[in-house]
Amino acid sequence: MSVYDALLAFSFAALLLTLTPGLDTALILRTACAEGGKKAFQAALGIDAGCLIWGALVASGLGALLAVSEIAYTVLKVCGAVWLSWLGLQLLLRPRSTFSSSDEINVSGGNWFIRGMFGNVLNPKMGIFYFSFLPQFIPAGHSPFIWTFILVGIHVIFGTMWSVFLIYSTRFASELLKKNSVVRIMDRATGGLFLCFAAKLAISTR
Repeated sequence: MSVYDALLAFSFAALLLTLTPGLDTALILRTACAEGGKKAFQAALGIDAGCLIWGALVASGLGALLAVSEIAYTVLKVCGAVWLSWLGLQLLLRPRSTFSSSDEINVSGGNWFIRGMFGNVLNPKMGIFYFSFLPQFIPAGHSPFIWTFILVGIHVIFGTMWSVFLIYSTRFASELLKKNSVVRIMDRATGGLFLCFAAKLAISTR
């Protein structure tokens, strides 16, 4: 596979992956609607940081350990499921009834960057995906270390562009989405969705 073919093929695959609805999309949409674009972008940057952390682990060979070690995979999987369950329960049991720019759900100190990053880092599926997927697009004779970061960088760029689109697409309905009843519904719906992701992660296998 030539460099051009590798970049083109991976870019197409990364674009499809980015556009597929998942936890990241749910987190950004919910945050943009209820907390505002600034905090949603913080969450997006946290998600990007999580991708880069996984990229660094895979590039340094630690991803191989996760791929072959059942214990390592299980520990990280359980941590990720617990983290998502905690977020989901907070949203379900303590939904807000009002909205203001200073409103915070008491999770992880109100730091949306940390929430986005932990949501990604504690998802072992991301590590397994990178470890099994990225090598297919590294041209023969090229540095796996350098190319891992190039490919992860492409994925991060697509993810950031998609996040910005999601954030700006909510602006036209911002007044409606900030109504008290809508905020409560959104918090509970997102909390339920997070719990579904937690359950899916908990029962997942490699």
